[in-house]
Amino acid sequence: MRDVLEEFVRTVEEAAARLLSLTEGEARAPLAEGKWSAKEVVGHLIDSASNNHQRFVRAQLKEDLVFQGYAQDDWVRVQGYQEEPWPLLVNLWKFYNLHLAHVCRTAPEQERLRPRREHNLHEIGWAPVSREEPATLEHLMRDYVGHLKNHLGQIFAENPGQNHPR
Repeated sequence: MRDVLEEFVRTVEEAAARLLSLTEGEARAPLAEGKWSAKEVVGHLIDSASNNHQRFVRAQLKEDLVFQGYAQDDWVRVQGYQEEPWPLLVNLWKFYNLHLAHVCRTAPEQERLRPRREHNLHEIGWAPVSREEPATLEHLMRDYVGHLKNHLGQIFAENPGQNHPR
């Protein structure tokens, strides 16, 4: 997990610098017709950080990995990310994720790797775990990093056709 977290921190630091190089107009423009803008994608990533922060902490205090989902499009719309100043969004995203790296790093190995038969990662995961298989907190943490990288790839046009969730 150490290598994943080192790469995660490096990704966040490098992406934040790249994101801040975008103008307000570039950040507001949809990435493709009918898709989110960079502002909305970063807003979604802030929402993902917020929800997963809760999950990473709560998972260490309970026996299962069952968590409430959230209506991603509605969260982005209700929070009006298009109207937020771009540097504020990027910095909030950056520092929240650096804190999440710390949360992941400090989670005891036995908690990260403890198999949980009861979970809903088949419903909330970016890379789902079958309902029949046990899941771990570490899988959820790695899944979070993969989801984040996927969305950064969309912003930087490395995989524009996979704009999720629309």
